[in-house]
Amino acid sequence: MRMIPLFRWVLIGWLFSVCLWSVCVGEEASIVRETADSLGTISIPYGFYNDSFGVAVGYVHSVTGYPQKQAGLLGTAMVGSQGSAMAILYGQDILLPNTERFLFDPIASVGYFSDNESYIDGNPSFTGERAGSNGSDKDNFVTGDGWDNYFRLRFQYLLPIAGGKVVSFDTVALKEGLPVSKPREDPKWNPLSSGKIYLELTPFYRSQQVDGDDIESKLKTNGLDVGVFWDNRDFHQNPSSGNALNIELSRDFGWLNSSESWTTVSAEYDHYIPLSLSSAFRQSVLAFDAWTAYSPSWNEIEDGEIENRPPAFSGATLGGEWRMRGYPSNRFSDKTAVYYAAELRMIPYWNPFDYWPWLQHYVGVEWVQIVPFVEVGRVAPSWDVSELHSDMKVDAGLGLRVWAKGIVARVDVAVSEEAVGVQMMVSQPFQF
Repeated sequence: MRMIPLFRWVLIGWLFSVCLWSVCVGEEASIVRETADSLGTISIPYGFYNDSFGVAVGYVHSVTGYPQKQAGLLGTAMVGSQGSAMAILYGQDILLPNTERFLFDPIASVGYFSDNESYIDGNPSFTGERAGSNGSDKDNFVTGDGWDNYFRLRFQYLLPIAGGKVVSFDTVALKEGLPVSKPREDPKWNPLSSGKIYLELTPFYRSQQVDGDDIESKLKTNGLDVGVFWDNRDFHQNPSSGNALNIELSRDFGWLNSSESWTTVSAEYDHYIPLSLSSAFRQSVLAFDAWTAYSPSWNEIEDGEIENRPPAFSGATLGGEWRMRGYPSNRFSDKTAVYYAAELRMIPYWNPFDYWPWLQHYVGVEWVQIVPFVEVGRVAPSWDVSELHSDMKVDAGLGLRVWAKGIVARVDVAVSEEAVGVQMMVSQPFQF
């Protein structure tokens, strides 16, 4: 459940609009001036366009260094011309009161969407095909209006071994958005002597309603994610070396108002290699990611119906802002999935925002990152290595990312055989 599909709608579209203006336009852009302080605060309106919202406006307020110096908070609300609206609250690395090792990452999202496309069964034109399967038609989706609400409370406990022997959640000293020196010694492969190990417990809840001409669907799920996370990266917001591994069990017990019980096991590994490409770049990093998921509860009965399957927005799912960015959100879902990605992350010395000091005072962009990337992945009805690595989906694209007052903001444009995907999000895409 580390993927958060609800974040698809632009949290900070304003930032990339301003970036494009500063690069391409020789005229001064107007912006509403707001407060910027030592905490690293961004508080500003923004606008964007997509198919679900139409022309939309929103407001974002984010603070880094609060309530503790390693923590951050973000809130945003948006409304579109097509009747869609959404509000999000997000916190990261918050130390629980009167504790030394317990961190807390809350997310709450409430939204109403008009004419939203969902890759679930119900389209009368594809009665003999399961929506979301690897060979499913790109038009096998249903369209409808409805509420989509999501809540997640992730608790992390830092184990007192390796890098966690001494409790330290202090921030890394930065100069122009990059560590002044190596945050720590070169990472080693042994988790008992290098990196930090966290035990994770995450209660979650999500309800999704789709009311359309062809379907009336209400899905509700609640449960727990239990995981182990080894963070062996040098600087987790924007790693330049090291690696990380996350192993997670997600379980909906079928309690309360859940639609049905289900179980998913997943694992993700990412690796970072520093490069020296050119004197024009402050930093160049080759980043790799591998992820797989399997749902042991998934059971296909005689009539082709699936019992105890995770919802299409959970489990072994590909497509959207995190994995297979050239495809629509939750385009593929099945019992199992694999995914691989490679990114070349390059930060040039050139920063277009430096030419706009009045604007830089408010947005605080310290670097711009250019990222070509490629992704391959596939879903399948069983965890079979040969099947999972045949007829794989492929996309490739280019990302533009910025570091603005302690937040990585990104826009990734990817091309696949089905579509051109534009994904806007906070944070780097691996190990969110």
